[in-house]
Formats: sequence, structure tokens, C-alpha cells
Amino acid sequence: MSLMKMIGPESAFGDVVQLKRSRPNHFNENGQMAANPVKTGGFGEMVNNALNSANNTEMESAGLMQQMITDPDSVNVHDVTIAMAKAEMAVNLTKSVIDGAVKAYKEIISTR
Repeated sequence: MSLMKMIGPESAFGDVVQLKRSRPNHFNENGQMAANPVKTGGFGEMVNNALNSANNTEMESAGLMQQMITDPDSVNVHDVTIAMAKAEMAVNLTKSVIDGAVKAYKEIISTR
């Protein structure tokens, strides 16, 4: 769908396009922030949440593996395999992100 069909030809004239505010943390038509913008955490909180999520996935996998060893009839082997694959993927992804962040940090530090 073209942009002109979305906003209509009457809305676009010259270099002025009337925009609609769709999120509460965007500026309003007067260029002011909303009275109570949505609070979001920073990069550190996002990384912390990702690490906690990867850790929880790993702990779930370890718990299912332990349950399979102690009581094999109570756990489906496929569930254990899937949980192990999810945990491995989460750990690998987390490791890649952290390696990238460390590499970027070192590159910023070495720039003079």
C-alpha cells in the first residue's frame, strides 16, 4: 500500500504531513511529551532480563533431565530433548550478545 493511500492526498501538501500520535511516549502535536510517559528500562535492565530468562530455561532443562534420571516414566523424552535444545539456544544467543557487547566496549575504549 502506498503512503498516499494511507494518509490521503489532503493530508500531504508541500513538505508538511499531518502525523497522528500513536504511542503515549511520543511527542504530541505541540511537541511536548505526555504527562505520564510509559516507563521502560534501559539496556542494562534488558540484558539482566535476558540473562534471567536464559538461566530459567537452563534450570528448567536441568530439572527435567534430573526428573528423567530419577523417575523415567514421569517425563517424556521428547520434552527433555526440546528443553535441552531451548536451553542450549538461549545460552548460545546470550553468549553471542555478550561477546558483541564486550567487543563493542573494547572498540570504544581503544578509540582515541
